[in-house]
This record gives sequence, C-alpha cells and structure tokens, in this order.
Amino acid sequence: MTTWLRDDTPHDIFRFLREGDEGRHQTARVTADGAAWLASAAGGRGTALTRWEARPASPAVLPCGTVFDVVNVDPVFGRRMLDRLWTEGPGSGPVAVHRGRMMLFAAPGTAQRLPALLDWEEWGEAVPRPLCHGGGDAVTVPPLVPSGTSGPRWLVAPDTRHPWLPGPEVVLWACVRAVRAASAADVRVSIFPPADPGANVYDVSRRR
Repeated sequence: MTTWLRDDTPHDIFRFLREGDEGRHQTARVTADGAAWLASAAGGRGTALTRWEARPASPAVLPCGTVFDVVNVDPVFGRRMLDRLWTEGPGSGPVAVHRGRMMLFAAPGTAQRLPALLDWEEWGEAVPRPLCHGGGDAVTVPPLVPSGTSGPRWLVAPDTRHPWLPGPEVVLWACVRAVRAASAADVRVSIFPPADPGANVYDVSRRR
C-alpha cells in the first residue's frame, strides 16, 4: 500500500535534491539517494518516484517488511536509545517523529523478532513496550521537502540508497542501555544508612 496524503505543484524534486546535496549535508534532510531508497519500499519504484515528484512536500504512507521495519517508541525513551546508539553503539538508521512518537527504521524482520527478545531479556519488563511495524503494516513517513507544518519530520533522514539499519539485537541492546542509564541516574549513593524516623535525636555538641 502506498498513499500520498496531499497534492502540491509538480516539479523535478529529485533534481532539486541532488543540487542541494552538493557541498552540504544536513542530518534531517533527505538526499536524492535517500528518497529513492524510501520510494523502493513501494515496490513499483518508477511509479513511486513519479508520485513523489508531484507531491514532494507531502507525507507518504509506505509499507513495511521488505525494505525496512519500524520500531515506534515513546519520544523520551527514544532519545535515550539514540544517545546510546550514537555514543556507545554503531549509530542508527533513519529516524522520524510523528504524532508524539519516535520511529526508528530497522532491518526487515526486526518487528517480528524484537518482542520475543524483550520477553527473554532480564531488563525487558522495564522497557516501555514499543510498537513494532513489519510485514503487512504501513507507516507514515515525513515529506522529502520540509513543509513547515506540525506533521511528521525527520530527525535522521535517509541519505543513501543502501542505509545501514539496526537489527533486533542492536535495538534490544539500545533499549537495555537506555533503561540502565535511566536507572543509574535515579540512584543516590550514601555511606550512611537511612535515618530512623522514630529515633531520639540528642544534641551531642554540649557533651564533655
């Protein structure tokens, strides 16, 4: 299933994207190669490119399961996952936000495997359960050209025809690291035991 959600004035969006790629790189900006990769998820690649050329500032609904899966998480937890992926891990694939949720694009098969891995993981119960979109599902992806509206937008936009996508084990690792980091931040270490609220308190400063 492929659905473009709004009409705009047709123009050669891919030529525009290629020209904009020269000498510049912005993390949240789709490149011409990235647009071609997204369009390939629709199956009929030529038709998809033609449709997106006509509607460059429109979100699109693309199917999951063949080119990518999507792991849909709470935005605060998702930020923690991205922090771990970029500071301690291998990085991430494309990432978008839509309707108050963060969408991490992952390798096909991740949506089917990740829930089972979380069930087996010791820290799995502490992980806010993600929504996993795989085969038979479709997701709304941000437009190629920012529209300036409150709709979906890219945090890490696709910029190559063959982007690296995290698999279920990498996503699980990021989930666990994010939970552990949050737990560690809540711990307050003291060398003294907690005070007994019922204990008598004496002023020993006057003792001789």
